[in-house]
Amino acid sequence: MFRRKKKLRSEINGNLLETLTTCKEDWFRKKRVIEKSIEPSDEVMYQLKLAEAKYLFLLKEARFHSLSLKVK
Repeated sequence: MFRRKKKLRSEINGNLLETLTTCKEDWFRKKRVIEKSIEPSDEVMYQLKLAEAKYLFLLKEARFHSLSLKVK
């Protein structure tokens, strides 16, 4: 019974780290686009703020669960 719980927790943690990495890449990609644009639209600025908020939320969740990414 405890093995199942441990397996489920590790699966959820893996999914959280994967989503965190994806959101970080998305946020940086949108940030670079805005830096290169002359006059970004309001919609693009909204999407950047949304991507940043998603990333920061997932980062707080990862810290709450004491997770970290291993850099190779």
